[in-house]
This record gives sequence, C-alpha cells and structure tokens, in this order.
Amino acid sequence: MNTTNISKRLFQWLDQHALLLLASFLVAFIPIYPKLPLFDLIPGYLVRVRLEDFFVLLAVAVWLAQVIRKKISWRTPVTFAIFTYALVGLLSSISAVVITQTVPAELLHIGKTMLHFFRYLEYFSILFIVVASVKTTQHLKIFLAIIAITVLSVTIYGYGQRNWYWPVYSTMNREFSKGIRLYLTEHARVQSTFGGHYDLAAYLVVITPILLAGFYLLKNKSKWLLLLVFFAAYWLLISTASRSSYAAFAIAIEVVILLAGYLLRQSWQRRLWWISSQSIIIGVICVVLLVNFGEDLSERIVQSIEGVPVVNTIYKESATRSAELKTTVINTLISKRNQDKIEAAKPTPPPNGISVEDAEVLVASDTRPTPARPSDVYVDVPVYETVATVSADGTTSDVTIEKDRTYSSSAQKYGLSLAIRLDALWPRALAGFYTNPFLGSGYATLTKEVTAQFTEAESTDNNFLRTLGETGLLGFITFYGTVWLSLVIAWRLLKNKQLEPIKQVFVIAFIGSTCGLLVNAVLIDVFAASKVAFTYWAFAGLVLAIQQMEGEFHFSFDYLNRIPWFNQGRKPTQLRQKRKKN
Repeated sequence: MNTTNISKRLFQWLDQHALLLLASFLVAFIPIYPKLPLFDLIPGYLVRVRLEDFFVLLAVAVWLAQVIRKKISWRTPVTFAIFTYALVGLLSSISAVVITQTVPAELLHIGKTMLHFFRYLEYFSILFIVVASVKTTQHLKIFLAIIAITVLSVTIYGYGQRNWYWPVYSTMNREFSKGIRLYLTEHARVQSTFGGHYDLAAYLVVITPILLAGFYLLKNKSKWLLLLVFFAAYWLLISTASRSSYAAFAIAIEVVILLAGYLLRQSWQRRLWWISSQSIIIGVICVVLLVNFGEDLSERIVQSIEGVPVVNTIYKESATRSAELKTTVINTLISKRNQDKIEAAKPTPPPNGISVEDAEVLVASDTRPTPARPSDVYVDVPVYETVATVSADGTTSDVTIEKDRTYSSSAQKYGLSLAIRLDALWPRALAGFYTNPFLGSGYATLTKEVTAQFTEAESTDNNFLRTLGETGLLGFITFYGTVWLSLVIAWRLLKNKQLEPIKQVFVIAFIGSTCGLLVNAVLIDVFAASKVAFTYWAFAGLVLAIQQMEGEFHFSFDYLNRIPWFNQGRKPTQLRQKRKKN
C-alpha cells in the first residue's frame, strides 16, 4: 500500500514538474554539449541530427500530451505570430518548388529546404515549453542558477581549449563537422562547446545581460557570484575575437545599465549619475581586460579604426605600456628559474592530434597579422588549379599548380570579411527577395550560383537579408514581428513598479539581449545558429511566463484583445473588468 502511494505521488510530482525538468535541462544541455553529430539526414550536408534534437522532441511530446489533457494552454501572446510565420514558411517552400522553381523538384533539394523550415519550428518550440513550465518566482530562480552554472561550464571548457588542448568540434568545415576531434593553435579563436566562435560570441551576447542584471537588481550575496561569472564570460567573449559580437555585447550591456538605473533610482538626476558611474566602471574594467587578455580582438578592433590616426596611436602606446608592465610584474614576482619551470610544464598538443590550422577550418583572421594583404587576411592561402600538360613524348597528364590569390577592390578597401558579404552573400540574398518579394526564394537557396547546385552549408552573414531572401516580406514581418511583440511585452512589464526583483532581472536582460542580438544580426546569421536560437527563444519564453504570472495582459490595443492567442483565452470584457479592478 505504501509503495502504491509513493508511486502515485511520484507520478503526480513528475506530471506537474516534467516540463520544468525538461526545460531547465535543455537550457543547460544545449549550450554545454558539443556539436557532435549522430547521423546525416541529407548525405553530404553540414546540418546533421544531434542528441539535443531528441531531447527537444521528447519535451515537445510531453508538452503536446499536457495540452491534449488540458493541463496547460498553448496560447501565448506570440502564438499567432509564430503560427503565421510557420504558414508563410510553408507557403514559401511550396512557392520555391512550384512557382519560382528556385528549389528543384527533387527529393534531395526539397528535403534540404524542408529541413531548414522544421529547424525554425524546432527553435520556436522551446518557447512554448518554457512558458508552460515556469509558474512561480522560485522557478525563475532555478533558471537563473542553471544559466550561471551553464555559462561558467562553457567558460571553463573554453579555457581548457585555449590552455590545455581540450577537444574542439567544429562545424565550420564539412569534413570535420562529422565530429572529428581537433585542438586550437596559439592564436585560433576559442569556440568552447560551440560549432564556431561566432556562435559562441552570439550566445554570450544573449546570456551576459542576465548575469549583470542579476548583480544590479538582486539583494542577496549570490549577486557577487553572478558578477564573477559575468567577467569570466567576458573573457570568453574576447577570446572569440568577434568584433561584431563585441559591439553587440557593448550595446546589450549599456541597455541593461540604463534600465537598471531607471528601476533603482527615483529621480532623473540620480538615475543619470548612477548610469554614468556604472557605465564608466564596467567600461574601464572591460577595457583593461581587453587590453591584457584580448590581444587578438584588440588588433582586429584597431584594424576597424585604422583610418583614425589619433585613436590608433593611443591604442598602440597603451598596448606597449601594458606589455612592458606585464613583463615587469612577472619578472618581479617570479624568478627566471621558476619561469623556466612554468614554461616547461605547459601542456603539449595531443599525440596524433589535428589542429584547427591543419584541418583548414581557420578563418582568414585566425592567425597573426602581416602586411600587404586585405586588412583581415593574415595568411597567404594559394589557389590550386589543375592544368593539362604535354610531355616531350606527347603524353598528356594533369598537374596541380599553385597560383597567388587575387582580391577584389572591395577586399582591399573594406577587408575580405566584409567584401565577401558585399560582393557575393548580400547580393544573392537580395536576388532571392527580388525573385518573389512576398515569399522569397525558399529556405537554403541563397548561396547557390545556379538553381541545380547542391550547397553543403548556408550562410548570408546578415540575418535580416537572409530572412528577406528566403521568406520574403511576409516571412520578415512575421519573424521579426514575433521578436517585436516579445520586446513590447517586456517593456510593458518593466513599467510595473511592483514587479519582483527576480522578474525585473529577466525583463531588462531580455530587452538588452534582444537589442544586442539584433545588432549582431547585421553581420551574422544569429537566429539560424541552433545553440543561439534555442537560448534566445527560451529566454523569450521566460519573459512570457512572467507576463502570465502577473495575470494581466499588457497591450492597450483593443483590437488585439479580440484575438484569442493574445488574451490568453479570456474574453475582452473579462480583461477590461480585471483592469478596472486593479
């Protein structure tokens, strides 16, 4: 009898908390687990099925079961926008095959297009799972702790890659995205458990605002742990040497400081003083850490401002002084004999290991700068061509020759990275948009030179143009409309002066993260990167869960309240009555 009661209680507890367990597990597991593939869905394609996909599928199955049993609701303020985007994406895919014929009517090409369509739906699914699972402020505290531990774990692994040759699993090369173990060379960019350094940097843009907001708004001693994790994550960010993500991080953090000042101080004079002082303090600490630990990123930032001689001179002088000071401190504190011992004790590359340089997954800017090339190209990478030769006896044979690589005028003027975008990626995205302005040219069609070409990976390096090119104006409006709706809800929540501190943490952090990610999206496909997209939409789910906990809808537009998805299933009259009571 006792066993039966225990089993019944355990089942009831699991029934109530299964989604919370799965959601919190996914928020930690997806960033921490390396991008190791299980199998290919499409032969020769870089996107593969991974373990996280099965866990997400399990969570979706539990969520659907709970919806069918009417334990939870599928309605959220953004459900209508997401469902509309899904419909547009489906119509875009059909149009690409039937109308514009930018996707050949072959299983291989149609399969690739639909794979990307379902990937976006998979990213959105975690939003619904999180909304349904988070019901109390205690749940929010659990998520905050999990996020901090996850970021710290990712940072520690990145440190191990940089200093101890811990494994690197890259998706920046088709062959090595199969799960082959690599290791970092001296100046290669750290990517930790992510498939590339850009993805890692974008993830940190999303997450670091939560840590800083927690430090400012929480009152317990754990806030200092959040600050330590924040600066550890900042070290990891500068180790990625991603300039665009660093700029996005700066904007995201400044938004957090502005909003925290708005909440913590009552008068505008005090707010201005607090915001200014905190911006200076955080800014100075970040610059000091950048100069001392982010030499690669520092030099890339200087390349961006090399046309400003005054700034360039100031940086070079400060960098020289910093290097001299570092050498002086080391020589003062550590004897020459002990320095030699430390140098001898440094780890060596694993035997028979493959470096990212040997694997040719380095981007052009992963090694030290040298002159006489575009500003972000530091290695002479030759072009290999096969030519036919005829020997003296008349025998014909093929010989591979090495030729110097030539660069376009855009590469010489703006750098190779931006030139690739200007000369190839962005024009192709616009061409996809012009093909069908309303529905675009379909998913996974923007990198092809000809319609029948099968590309092994997709990249536009501008998420706005990618959305516009693949799904047209309708896809652009519905996708970023979902982002906008989430932002509006967060902003309306921010105006609630009675909002608990833990809720304020997630609300202002989400606003900061979204602003930063949108800036990052100008140069990186951040919303198409799996670990980044899962994390962002889970974050949006936390904000929507807070909105539900407050029990009040925060839109003042009466016509929106007539839409069932926006009013949480209540009638508009009920909403008006609730507002009058409050």
